[in-house]
Amino acid sequence: MGRLSGLPPVIGRLAPLVRPAPKVADPFYLSREWRRLVADIKRHRGYACEDVGPHSGRIMGDHVVELKDGGAALDPSNIMLRCAACHNRKTHLEKAARARGLRGVG
Repeated sequence: MGRLSGLPPVIGRLAPLVRPAPKVADPFYLSREWRRLVADIKRHRGYACEDVGPHSGRIMGDHVVELKDGGAALDPSNIMLRCAACHNRKTHLEKAARARGLRGVG
């Protein structure tokens, strides 16, 4: 069978036909109560990722037990400070566990 070496590689240059929808923040995370609580936790615990320690990037509040899994929304003991990488890793693991029917992998 002949090779199609005369055709230019096209696949890598094609634009995606479907783009993912932009992420929209849950209104709760924009609330004054949430922002104030996270700011207070940062002042009390320090501006460091509680998973990996001091970090030069953004530090955010993250629910240990996610709200959709029944976690307390404004309980400081249910909130950890995490850098973006640790937050994304944990959120991905939680989402995968939820898809498999498991919950709360921490």
